Amino acid sequence: MTRQITAQPLTPERFAPFGDVIEASGEPSMMINNGMCGRYHDLAQLDFHAQGRAGISIFEGKPYSLPHSLTLLERHPRGSQAFLPMANRQPYLVIVAADRNGVPATPIALIASPRQGINIHRGVWHGVLTPLQETACFAVVDWIGSADNLEEHTLAEPWLVVGE
Repeated sequence: MTRQITAQPLTPERFAPFGDVIEASGEPSMMINNGMCGRYHDLAQLDFHAQGRAGISIFEGKPYSLPHSLTLLERHPRGSQAFLPMANRQPYLVIVAADRNGVPATPIALIASPRQGINIHRGVWHGVLTPLQETACFAVVDWIGSADNLEEHTLAEPWLVVGE
């Protein structure tokens, strides 16, 4: 029997154990630029190992579809990793898992809207960049340095991720 998880909508509450949802919702924290710009202030807890620096990259991910066979999770021990959609029109899949003695526990799957970014906290297991339906670009803020910042875990048995 295939293991299955159902993707739920991304909400700050569902994602809180793993990171931050970055989105402009509700009223801005403050108005700036002579009242012409709403600032949604300090939306993510960036966390980087001191022997490196924060960097901004652009990732262009090819599309996946649901159902999706999850076979690989990864984590970054030296820094958080933020994904900010750039003019994308379609949702993307976010998969995260708690740590259980150095390996991922049962993953959860979330569907992010094209207007939601995420910041995955340092050391959190997560799936790879998974845009749905079309190629998508993301600005990515993460740790840059000379040490290894990637741990991968191939699942012995895949999970089938389905939509609601």
